[in-house]
Amino acid sequence: MSKQIFAIFNDEDVLMKSIKPLRGTGVNIKNVFSPFPIHGLDTELGLARTRISICAFLYGLTGLSLAVLMTWYMMISDWPMDIGGKPNFSYYKNIPAFVPVLFESTVLCAAHGMVITFYLRSKLLPGVTAFVPDVRMTDDRFVMQVELEDAATEEQITAVLIQHGAEEVKEYGK
Repeated sequence: MSKQIFAIFNDEDVLMKSIKPLRGTGVNIKNVFSPFPIHGLDTELGLARTRISICAFLYGLTGLSLAVLMTWYMMISDWPMDIGGKPNFSYYKNIPAFVPVLFESTVLCAAHGMVITFYLRSKLLPGVTAFVPDVRMTDDRFVMQVELEDAATEEQITAVLIQHGAEEVKEYGK
């Protein structure tokens, strides 16, 4: 495992302006922690687009499929209704009556699936301790996680980070 240091910034504009020059000098920025979302940070860091929308679509499709199966079984196969002396035992003629159930089931499964996916991907499970390099990152500071390939370059990278606006640079646990 390579060594990691953390640069602490007190302003998001200084942080954003420092990313491009730091990446240009070869500094490997692994992550940035901030107390609120910063617009454009993901593009500055060069992060790829997530596949979370694909998960949402699959969860919604699962909910829709289960709702179609449920309404067909309950209303057509298991207990067909004869309403007003006009029985209609074909599913495709009854779909307009099932649209609210189909829609709500789609939303329900997509929402619950996304919450579970978020918890699993963020490692927010019971008994898991959160990784907090600096407690001020939840209040008013911005923390940049830098990965060092070589421990000999730590002083050089620390100097570059301070030159580009970091108010403090420290190792995790110190």
